Amino acid sequence: MLKYALLGFLNYRSLSGYDLKRVMDSSTAHFWNADLSQIYKTLKALEADGLITSAVETQDQRPDRRVYTITDSGRADLDAWLHSRQLEMTPLKESLLLKLFFSARLSRDELLTELYIQRQLHLTKLERYQTQTLEDIEQNAAFIGATSRDALLWDATRRAGVLYEEMYVRWLDETITLIKSRRMPKRQTDNS
Repeated sequence: MLKYALLGFLNYRSLSGYDLKRVMDSSTAHFWNADLSQIYKTLKALEADGLITSAVETQDQRPDRRVYTITDSGRADLDAWLHSRQLEMTPLKESLLLKLFFSARLSRDELLTELYIQRQLHLTKLERYQTQTLEDIEQNAAFIGATSRDALLWDATRRAGVLYEEMYVRWLDETITLIKSRRMPKRQTDNS
């Protein structure tokens, strides 16, 4: 999927790997992110497949940078992906849920500490989504040459982030209350 995120951004305008990372961090990171090393690895593969090209751009006062441009083949691949229907849900991979599932071995206090930490992390992320305005999104869109229609759809994904974080905090609150209100059996410390 990183392939399509990169093609999608390059469809607006040519960008360097660093610019792609920056624009992803300020837009899609709440549902699709990547490390800079992943971005460069994927850009290399996209170029080898003929979906993008690159050129070195010289800069005064700064090191030269490589700028990537989508090709007609890349645009066709992006369009084919956009027109395909997603007929299955994406499997959820949530490390906290996996950890909690197997956490009967932990003490009540250890469990609560983990849940409180996660609650604070999700509240922080929720606040970030709630404070981002359509104007912020439109400024980001203007940076890469996207339209106001793009910005509207980007705001819809931001709203999904708000609702997800609200749900997650609510679930954490319920789970914390459940653990606090129930007498937890003594934790298992060995395999017997």
